Formats: sequence, C-alpha cells, structure tokens
Amino acid sequence: MAVALTAAACTVGGQPASEASGVGLVAVASINAWGSILAQLGGARVHTVSIISNPNTDPHDYEPTPVDARALASADLVVENGVGYDGWTDRLLDANPVALRRVINVGTLVGVPADGNPHRWYSPGDVAAVATAITKDLQALDPNDAAYFERRRQDFVTSGLADYDRLIKTIRMTYAGVRVGASESVFTPLAAALGLNLVTPANFLKAISDGTEPSAADKATVDAQIRHHDISVYVFNRQNGTPDVTAQVNEARAAGIPVTSVTETLTPARATFQQWQVSQLRALQSALRLATGR
Repeated sequence: MAVALTAAACTVGGQPASEASGVGLVAVASINAWGSILAQLGGARVHTVSIISNPNTDPHDYEPTPVDARALASADLVVENGVGYDGWTDRLLDANPVALRRVINVGTLVGVPADGNPHRWYSPGDVAAVATAITKDLQALDPNDAAYFERRRQDFVTSGLADYDRLIKTIRMTYAGVRVGASESVFTPLAAALGLNLVTPANFLKAISDGTEPSAADKATVDAQIRHHDISVYVFNRQNGTPDVTAQVNEARAAGIPVTSVTETLTPARATFQQWQVSQLRALQSALRLATGR
C-alpha cells in the first residue's frame, strides 16, 4: 500500500493516479466516517484510505502529515467533509493538482453554509446523499464497473444500513419530543433526525465544538437544566472532554440523569460506519428507556 501510494503521489500531468500507478482506483477520505462508506461502496475495485482514524484524536485539532499529503496526491477520488472541519484537505489538494481527480465536499453537496454544523455524518439524509454522490463519481472514473458500483450502493442502502434505519425509525416513534441535553453540536443532526428536543443552548453547543469558551449565561443554563431535571438524557462527545463538559457529565450522573456518548470517528476504529452508529443508537435508546420507562 505504501509503495503504491508513493508511486501514485509522484505522478504529474493530470491523468488519474490509478492509470499512472497501475493500481485500481485510489480513494481518500479525510475522516473514517466517510472512509468506511467509501470503502464499502468501492469494494474490490477501489483502494480506500482514511486520514483521520484514531478514536483518541479530536478531528477539529488535526494537523496533517507528509504521509497525508502523499495519500491525497495519489487519489482519484477524495471525500472531504467541508464546512470548516478539514480545511487542510483543500490546501493539500491545491498543492498537488490533478485535472481528472474528483472531489466530493460533503458540506457543499448537501448545502450547508460555511458557518453551519459540520458533523454531517450524523444526518441520515446526508449519509444517503453522500453515498449516491460517491457511486456516481466511481462510475464516472471507472465506467466499465458502473453496474458493480450500483450493486454495491444498493446493498449498502438496503442491507448495510438496515439496522441503522430501523433504530432511527424506532427511536423517533417512541421518544420524539423528549428533552435531551448535549455537550456539543456533534449530536445536533442526529437529535433532529430522531425527533428529540435538544434544549441545550445552541451557542453553548457550537462553542464547545469550536474549542471556544461558552458564555457564563449558557453554562448556567445547562447547569440549571441538569439540576432541575429539565432534560431526560445527557449526550457527550468522548473525543472532546473539556472541563466544562466533564463537570456536566458528573453533574448529570449525580442527579440520576442517564448519560450516553458519541464520537466523531469510528469507535472502535475497525468498525464499519453502520456498526459504529448502531452501537451508539442502541446505547442512546437504552438511556432514553431508562429515563422515560418506555
């Protein structure tokens, strides 16, 4: 793999990296949430690399390496998250232009503004849109395998995501409107998809996600919501444990409010996108059941 990527990274002149290096299509995702989907859709015809894959890494603070630059330079297809989440991807791609390379910017694809919520892999609708876009680009890059890629997409949507879709539907039917709190905006798209009433101040969620200091008023509001049991469940991001978040987790547990967690990258790292999401959804479902008795 390392040899193939290095060889591909040395190509010039705008031809696809796969043609220049003699390997199958090379695809790179900035984070493994998209990388897992990309790998499943590409199957045996595509060699997929995910740059950020360590569950202990906060993707907001990630600094790319020369190895990352070589991987992106070798790619026929790149899936970047966009929305200010992985701006280093564009800088590395601009430094190694390839005319026929295809780039999917998820934020642009789904119409999220530059100052919007970047955590698009927690939106089921956006996941479906990205899967469709990936398949179309793979078919354009390798028309001879177009039918193969379409079969992979259909299998992913109908079989791969079956438990994921079922859990989302079940949680929404059972717990729509339940008031919940969260540590940051990573949970916002999923809360919306599940019909949960996320009452944590939006500015607090964004501040923690962006690594800035939330206002004293917002912190006081969150503390009061926990203290007065205005929320049924508290959801926190295990990859971004600030002192404020740690304090709130402890406060929620002390108050008898069920606590559950999410992450920004696959946990464990070898899980598929759907295995990771289903595990988190089941944990959330258990917390909601404990809190409501339903």
